[in-house]
Amino acid sequence: MIACNKDKMKILLIQPPVEDYYDTDIRLWPLGLAYIKAALNLHHPDVDVVIRDYHAGHGRRMVGLPKPLHYLRDYYLPGDQSPFCTFTHYFRYGASAVMIAEDLKLHAPDVVGISCNFTPYFREAIEVARIAKKVLGTQVTVIMGGAHVSAVKLEMLRNSEVDFIVLGEAERPMVEWVEWALGRRMLQDVSSLGYREDGLLKMNIARENIPIREMPIPSFTDLPIENYLLGRTPLAFMLTSRGCPHQCSFCSVHTTFGSSYRRRTVDSIMEEIDLRYRQGFRIIDFEDDNLTFFKDEMKVLLRRLITHFPNGEMEFVAMNGISYLSLDEELLLLMKKAGFTQLNLSLVTSDESMRASTKRPHTLSHYRTVIETAFQLGLKVISYQILGLPGESLESILQTLCFHTQYPVLLGASNFYLTPGAPVTDLFPTMTEDDYVRARLSAMAITTTISRDEIYSLFIITRLINFLKGLPILNDCTLSQLLAGDLHEQLASNKRTRLGLELLALLLMENKLYFATSNGKRLNAKFKVDLFRQTWGKLGMIRTLNGATIVLS
Repeated sequence: MIACNKDKMKILLIQPPVEDYYDTDIRLWPLGLAYIKAALNLHHPDVDVVIRDYHAGHGRRMVGLPKPLHYLRDYYLPGDQSPFCTFTHYFRYGASAVMIAEDLKLHAPDVVGISCNFTPYFREAIEVARIAKKVLGTQVTVIMGGAHVSAVKLEMLRNSEVDFIVLGEAERPMVEWVEWALGRRMLQDVSSLGYREDGLLKMNIARENIPIREMPIPSFTDLPIENYLLGRTPLAFMLTSRGCPHQCSFCSVHTTFGSSYRRRTVDSIMEEIDLRYRQGFRIIDFEDDNLTFFKDEMKVLLRRLITHFPNGEMEFVAMNGISYLSLDEELLLLMKKAGFTQLNLSLVTSDESMRASTKRPHTLSHYRTVIETAFQLGLKVISYQILGLPGESLESILQTLCFHTQYPVLLGASNFYLTPGAPVTDLFPTMTEDDYVRARLSAMAITTTISRDEIYSLFIITRLINFLKGLPILNDCTLSQLLAGDLHEQLASNKRTRLGLELLALLLMENKLYFATSNGKRLNAKFKVDLFRQTWGKLGMIRTLNGATIVLS
C-alpha cells in the first residue's frame, strides 16, 4: 500500500515537455490523461487527481542537439528563411527542469503518473520521473504508461526512477492500482501492471479495458482552454473509437489499443461535443486511428451535427488522418455540411507492390475519386506520403510524388522512421536508446534503398512543389510566366513569394539551391540537384490548390 500523510491520496498525472526541431503542439493534447482522471474520479471520488501539462503553455527555448542527432548539423541551417526551409533550431517545448521541480514541490503528490507516448521523447519522460524522486523523496510513487512504455516495457521498468508501468489502455489498470494502494486488491491482480519484486521484473496479465461505451467523458478541468488553440480558436481532442481494423506494417497502434476496433454510440459522442461547446471549445479534432471505418454510423453522427449546429458554430478536423477507403460522395458532402474544412488523407505510396508489402488495403482509383470529389466540395486536402519506406525504390517514391502533383492537394511528406512495436521493426536490428532518439521525422535515420541526402532532397522538393501549389493563381499558366512578366510582378508583391520565386529561378539557372539568411544566400551543399532535375523532368505540370495548372516546361 502507498503511504499517505494527508486525508486524501493525491495523484499528479503529467504530460512531459518535448525537445525537437519543431513542435506540433496541438497534436500533444493530454487526452489520455484526461480519460484516466475521469475514470479515477468515477471509481475513486475520495482520491485527489490533478493533471499537469508541462508541455502546452510554457513556451520554448533553444537547447543543445542530442549526440545521436549531431549528424543533422550538416542539413539544417539556423536562420534559414526560405519558403522551402526544413528545420533550423533545436528547442525544448515546455517547462524547464527548475519549473517542474518547483511545481512538484507545490503540489506534493503521493503518486506521479507520467505519460510516455512518443518514443523520441522518452528521455523527457524519464527526466520528469528523476525530478520527482529528487524533490519529493523516494517515498513518492512513479507510474509510467503510454505507447512507448507498452512497446519496450522491460527497458522502461529497469529505470530506477520508475516504480510501476502500465501497458496498453490505462483506465482499468489505474483504477485497479488505486484499489491496491488503498488496500482493497492484491497487487498481482492489477491488470496490465509491471513492477519489481524481490529483484525480479513482474508483468501482470493484461485484461480488457473498461468497455468504451462505459467510459466517462474525459475531464478537462485542469487544462486551461487558452493553452489549446488552433490559430486563435480553442480546440479539443476527442475519440469516437479506439483501435484500427487494418494491420499496416509501419504502424504501432496495436501496441496500445490491441487488435480490436471499438466505437462509441452516437449519443455519447454528441453528449461530449455539446459539453465541449459549452466549455468554450469551437474546434473538435477527432484523433481516431480510423474515424470513418463504420461509415453508416459516421453518416448518422454527421447528420446529428448538422442539425445541432445549423449555423456552423463548430468546426471539425481529423489531424490524425482519415482512411480514404471508407469515403464516398455522400459522406464527403455530409462532412462539408457538418463543419469539416479539410481532409488529412494517408496515401503512403501509389506503388501497388509497396501497398501490398505494407498491407495498405487501398485502391488508387478510389483515391482519385475521393480527392476530386473533395475538391469540388471545397474541402482542402493534405495527402501524406512516406519517404524512404524500407524496400521502396527511388523510382517508386517519385511515382507517388508525381502522382500527387496532378491533383489539387498539398503534399504531406513524412520521412520514414522506426517505431518500437511496429511489425516492420522485425526487419532491423534491435533498437537502442540512440535509435529511440532518432525515431522522428526530422532525423532521417533509416536509409535502406535510398540515401539520407536523397531523403533530405525529396523532402525539400515536396516543399518546393507545395510552394507552387499554394500560389494564389486562378488561371492556367507556365512556369516562365511565374518567373518573369506581369504575373511575376503581381505575385512578387508578397515578400515570401518573391523570395521563393527568386530561389527557384536560381535553382533552375545555376543548378544550385540556396539557404536564405539575414546575412545573404548560402549554398545548400546537401541538396542533390541531379535528383531535383530527375524529379522535375517527370512532373510536366503542377496543379494548384485552386485547381489551376502550372506547365513546367
